[in-house]
Amino acid sequence: MEATMRYYGTGRRKGSIARVWLQSGDGKIQVNQRPVDEFFPRPTLKMILMQPLKVVGLEGKFDVMATVGGGGMSGQAGAVRLGIARALLHLDTALRSGLKKAGLLTRDPRVKERKKYGQKGARARFQFSKR
Repeated sequence: MEATMRYYGTGRRKGSIARVWLQSGDGKIQVNQRPVDEFFPRPTLKMILMQPLKVVGLEGKFDVMATVGGGGMSGQAGAVRLGIARALLHLDTALRSGLKKAGLLTRDPRVKERKKYGQKGARARFQFSKR
């Protein structure tokens, strides 16, 4: 592992797509050129982001640079999480079993269901009145 090596991973979740680069450093995380605390103000989103690094015990050893777009905050956090997990695989394939066991390598396929015509929403109907 070289000091200048960068490892790349792509993550997707809901409508969000994240491009993530890992580089050895002191644990600084930037999302869209902003500090992670500024981009994801909620602590739960930061916790989601850090899961792959915590599972493999490498938190504080890598700098994370991510660009993310589309979707909302939780989708973007999930996309960055998957991107970090995939980038860690490029770093060392031996980490696969731990990441897989924690369920961090699975792309969450759940997306919002489309609204149907003649209805109020995806499943909700307009109220029926007999008279």
